[in-house]
Amino acid sequence: MEILKYPIDSKTLLRKKIKIKREFLESDRTFIEKRIAILGGSTTNEIADQLEVFLLGYGIKPVFYQSEYAQYWQDAVFGNEELDSFNPDIIYIHTNWRNITHFPITRNSIQEVDALLEEEYEHFAVMWSKLEERYHCPVIQNNFDRPNYRLLGNSDISDYRGKTNFISRLNQLLYKYAQEHKSFYINDIDYLAACYGLEAWSNPLFWNMYKYSLCLDAIPLLAKSVADIIKSIYGKNKKALVLDLDNTLWGGIVGDDGVEGIQIGPEVPMGQIYSEFQKYVKELKSIGVLLAVNSKNDEENALSGLNHPDGILRPDDFVNIKANWDNKDRNMLGIAAELNLGTDSFVFADDNPTEREIMKQANLGVAVPDMDRVENYIRILDRSGFFEVTTLSDDDLTRVEMYKANRQRSKLEQSVGNYEDFLKSLDMRATIRNFEPIYMQRIAQLTNKSNQFNLTTLRCSESDITNMAKSSDYLCLYGKLEDKFGDNGVVSVIAGEKISDELHMRLWLMSCRVLKRGMEDAMLDTLVSDAQKCGIKYIIGYYYPTAKNGMVKNFYPNMGFSLTEEDDSGNTVWKLDTESYTPKNPSIIISR
Repeated sequence: MEILKYPIDSKTLLRKKIKIKREFLESDRTFIEKRIAILGGSTTNEIADQLEVFLLGYGIKPVFYQSEYAQYWQDAVFGNEELDSFNPDIIYIHTNWRNITHFPITRNSIQEVDALLEEEYEHFAVMWSKLEERYHCPVIQNNFDRPNYRLLGNSDISDYRGKTNFISRLNQLLYKYAQEHKSFYINDIDYLAACYGLEAWSNPLFWNMYKYSLCLDAIPLLAKSVADIIKSIYGKNKKALVLDLDNTLWGGIVGDDGVEGIQIGPEVPMGQIYSEFQKYVKELKSIGVLLAVNSKNDEENALSGLNHPDGILRPDDFVNIKANWDNKDRNMLGIAAELNLGTDSFVFADDNPTEREIMKQANLGVAVPDMDRVENYIRILDRSGFFEVTTLSDDDLTRVEMYKANRQRSKLEQSVGNYEDFLKSLDMRATIRNFEPIYMQRIAQLTNKSNQFNLTTLRCSESDITNMAKSSDYLCLYGKLEDKFGDNGVVSVIAGEKISDELHMRLWLMSCRVLKRGMEDAMLDTLVSDAQKCGIKYIIGYYYPTAKNGMVKNFYPNMGFSLTEEDDSGNTVWKLDTESYTPKNPSIIISR
């Protein structure tokens, strides 16, 4: 929905929130439902309303619990029946600088200020510990914004007695806690307030009149920030940035101006701005964002532009380059097919408003930001939150290399006449083991990112995965796959709940980048073997159809399961007798 795009139109969102929600809920979109507890140190009603709007835009249908005014600490530390029965999937703690109990005063010594700081930090750390102990779910905590005044003037930030200095030190303790505790995330309202304008953000009228910790018009910006974190936790991030070239990555038209005539680098007035944008795009690649080109151009001209001596991006930085005279929506479909990703995984950046409109009208689910002027390109992409980072796994850091290795595999497949011979030529080696702490983050990430080969569509936080792994009631397996082109990382996840002599499959998914290489056979062979050792006679599989997982509709019958139930919505239940199972023995060497 265009109204949710950056820059945020706060007044319209505040005025039309009910209409926007209704339009989302009456659409044919598929939502995942999540219970979100908001524990507020100030009034949170409008925050919940705006958060719902943005989450619906991300395909997440929230149900809210809100603490009574300023009862966030009591609810967290002591709990209550309502919150316990609510059983939150996410907890958001909305506090700000006014919720700091004690600030230094000018006559305090350094030692006294240090003691105050430790006391204030412990006040919050106790709360986080209690929440983890009781609810085992992700927690989002605001850091602290700055007061709208400085008692000590410019010295307030450097003098140990300054409020700003105290808040800065307290924030650093929050960040250290976040680094040391998984499933704990910081919502950076200090940055949001700075971007919005601290004086307007902290307008005291809204605190004194309504007990809102920020001005009303800034609430949608805050809500979007929290929604970005939540959608990232549940795998709703975009995965790839597809870029135009002329007047997007450089100034000018390479086909008309020639390589020497395009604007890039420090030697021409506008060139430095394009260089900064290219540098930002390259940094996106470093966090696992896939880069591709979709340009109306001759390929030779496109490549020559990307090889400009002052350019920062090179052809090798892109996993796919479409430089031709086809319509860009058609090219986008080709890029998606070749990368084996849904088109709703993409962001399309193009300076041309006509090309952007064509992409929007194609209804591919591609995000199309309004790239108006090159000096705004970075701000528009960055604040849109397309690639919000909540975890940064080894797979994220090597994702580009993985996709390039996949292209090598595709070339090999085309050169080998027989598919079985192709599989054997890959020299595949799989590691299949019970969930291990080192891979919990990636396993949770995979449950939220895998849409096509995902039989139950269950979305899990890292805490959920950890709890499954620790429970004796679950049989959990992950699978890694390597071949002669490289390591694909963790690509498959299975989790089944033991009930009597049956194993009920709660999770069964696989990355599509290893589809049809025998990994599904290797996982099932291992699952059956481990199930038999646990005294399991039957494996019960579930298939819940979505708009994206139709490719696995026949997975169970193809793997030897028998249908036992089916409802009007197409949900099916399947059964496999472990004692009569015949191993499939794919062309993979399995290590346990």
